[in-house]
Amino acid sequence: MLQVRNLTLHHLTDLKEIIKGLSFIVNPGEKVAIIGEEGNGKSTLLKWIMGDKSIESYIQAEGELINQFSRMVYLPQSLPQKYMEFTVDQYFFGQEDVMDVDYQKLYQLVGQLGFDADRLTSSQSLGSLSGGEKVKIQLLKALSTEPDLLLLDEPSNDLDLDTVKWLEHFIKSTPLTVIFISHDETLLAATATKVIQLELLQHKMIPVATVSNLSYKDYIEQKEARYEHQSQVANKQREEHQKQMEKYRQVESSVHHAQGTISRQDPAGGRLLKKKMHAVKSMGKRFEREKENFEDIPLKADAILVKFSNTKPLPSNKTILNLENKNVKLEDKVLAHSLNLLIKSPQKIGIIGQNGIGKSTLLKQLWTHLSQRTDIAAGYMPQHYADYLRLDETPVEFLSETGDSEERTQVMTYLGSMRFTMDEMHHPIRSLSGGQQAKLLLLKIDLSGQNVLLLDEPTRNFSPLSQPELRKLFKGFEESIITVSHDRMFLKEVCDQVYELKKDGLVKVELE
Repeated sequence: MLQVRNLTLHHLTDLKEIIKGLSFIVNPGEKVAIIGEEGNGKSTLLKWIMGDKSIESYIQAEGELINQFSRMVYLPQSLPQKYMEFTVDQYFFGQEDVMDVDYQKLYQLVGQLGFDADRLTSSQSLGSLSGGEKVKIQLLKALSTEPDLLLLDEPSNDLDLDTVKWLEHFIKSTPLTVIFISHDETLLAATATKVIQLELLQHKMIPVATVSNLSYKDYIEQKEARYEHQSQVANKQREEHQKQMEKYRQVESSVHHAQGTISRQDPAGGRLLKKKMHAVKSMGKRFEREKENFEDIPLKADAILVKFSNTKPLPSNKTILNLENKNVKLEDKVLAHSLNLLIKSPQKIGIIGQNGIGKSTLLKQLWTHLSQRTDIAAGYMPQHYADYLRLDETPVEFLSETGDSEERTQVMTYLGSMRFTMDEMHHPIRSLSGGQQAKLLLLKIDLSGQNVLLLDEPTRNFSPLSQPELRKLFKGFEESIITVSHDRMFLKEVCDQVYELKKDGLVKVELE
């Protein structure tokens, strides 16, 4: 059993609480999903449970942890920098923890994850592996040490579809206890037996934590039902208050008019009107007091709020892309060859494939080509936002074209409607969370009127609660999309056709 009692996390940089008074129990065998927007403390919570001292540089933690598990293993969101220069052989066989690894277990897992056993002893550096391969080698080593508690931070982020399905089956069927962070709705729905949601409400100043002993699907259904009920109650209270205030103002105006016209020869009538006005004023004050106790209008902290209302229309059936026997190359290495693909507006095309096959490289090559064309307005959302964002600029600077004061005011208004705080608008983009950077890219697409979108894992930094809205947004985009994704729901709901990138070309596939 693991128990967290009254945990509060203070951020030392901006002096605000990101988690307050969080308490929960994790029993053996449970699969606990931690969800929420980026910047809400999910990864920090895992690190605190793990006892990672690095968080002390930016977090002050108060609370109690009781941990009765014998061996915890933590899989971070990305491979730690210190391992980037290691060879694969060094990572598995050349470290002090070599005695902790069950190598019989390791070689069993290699086949299950589709990793070549011969590569375990290779001299390839970990830094040169694809994102998915980095996740796989960490999973292989972690699971080979026979833990009884797994802490996984976005384990599916860079995995290909087959490995995501394997991971889903593993989490669901393993007797191990698993606490994991994920944005993948399909994975969450199939595995989670308990949900912890971390939110920051009221301009990201009020931390709210919800612990639910429900499956993810049941939790979301109950949350939506509560949201709808609270919205109805709050809106009805405000409607009734508005009617009361209109009636009050009419009565007040009528009495005020009567007071102004009554004859001085009628002092008794004047006294009655004065008494009536006093009663009317008291009623108005009572209405205002009642307003203070109204149900709050509920907010969705992870709302997207982009509309793509400025998209420049393209002629129907306009040729967007026509690949004929093309290659995907990374430096001098050919990753895939014989690529043929015809895309016409307003088609939406998804691309899947095994890790390392060159999906992101292909998308980047397409962006280089399409961004030069003047007959379309191509937009790009890379997997790593630093490839496109100018990180030292502020969001206002990034979204401004001319830089004049009127445009800056409009941009700030737009950012405010997207719930960017004033600090976030004027701080360097590098200080924003991945989720906020992703929203900034969506805003750029909208404001620029871009009509051909190249999206590399577009759902990866959004809360699972905002995923339905994100899918609806891209499904409703009126022009063409070319996207690399392993998000099954996104591919099914947004894309007209999905292709698998293989070494010898692109092949149409039907998703299960």
